[in-house]
Amino acid sequence: MKKSAFLEALLRIMDDKHHWAWEHFSSGRLSTAQLKIHFQHEYAVYVRDFPVFLSRILGTNPPLSVRHMLAENIYEEETGGLSLGQSHPELFLTMMEGLGFRRRDFEHARLLPAARTYRTWLEHMSSHRQWVIAAATLTIFVEGSVKDRREILAPPENRHPEDIESIISLHPLVRHHGVSPSRMDLIRAHQMVEAGHRHDAYDMVLNYTPPALRQSVLTCVKKSLSLWLNYRDAVARACGIKQLS
Repeated sequence: MKKSAFLEALLRIMDDKHHWAWEHFSSGRLSTAQLKIHFQHEYAVYVRDFPVFLSRILGTNPPLSVRHMLAENIYEEETGGLSLGQSHPELFLTMMEGLGFRRRDFEHARLLPAARTYRTWLEHMSSHRQWVIAAATLTIFVEGSVKDRREILAPPENRHPEDIESIISLHPLVRHHGVSPSRMDLIRAHQMVEAGHRHDAYDMVLNYTPPALRQSVLTCVKKSLSLWLNYRDAVARACGIKQLS
């Protein structure tokens, strides 16, 4: 498999990282109680410990340039040192306070079985003996989205503050649920650094995956998608959202 075909295969998987229930979350149709279930799971499954996952990959001693990219990502996730000076888990909780939730609501949330399965998979993959498979799972799949194709095929751009504020004003939590823009620094931080991190993720995986491992990478990213979809299905059911036929 050539590198170009490998990239296309990864992007095809990410093209499918879209869940049918997302429009319910993004259109203001959910109650605060339903949003709480969603966000408790997001925090416990990956937001809180994402810097730890990345640190495990760094600890396997990948090539120097990869270590630099991972270290930069960890630094931002854990300290906000490249953006707003606070860790991303901390900024997430600040956003949750804007919805009226208490921080302790997120400390010991009980995960649904499908969420535990997905979380266990992330734990396992973050410690994979092949660092590039771990990096593909965590930096391409977990950090990525259905927008990856558009973002990766265009050069990274630094968004102007006014553009970021426009994005904040249109965010569903601001538009539909009355969250103050002052509580939305997590989204600001993402807009400030995420384009560069997306390109870093694909660069490290594309440039350092030996041809013999490319299919294994794709297999693990596909399984991540399957487990993620099961997890999102379970959360949708817990929120009482039904898929229209």
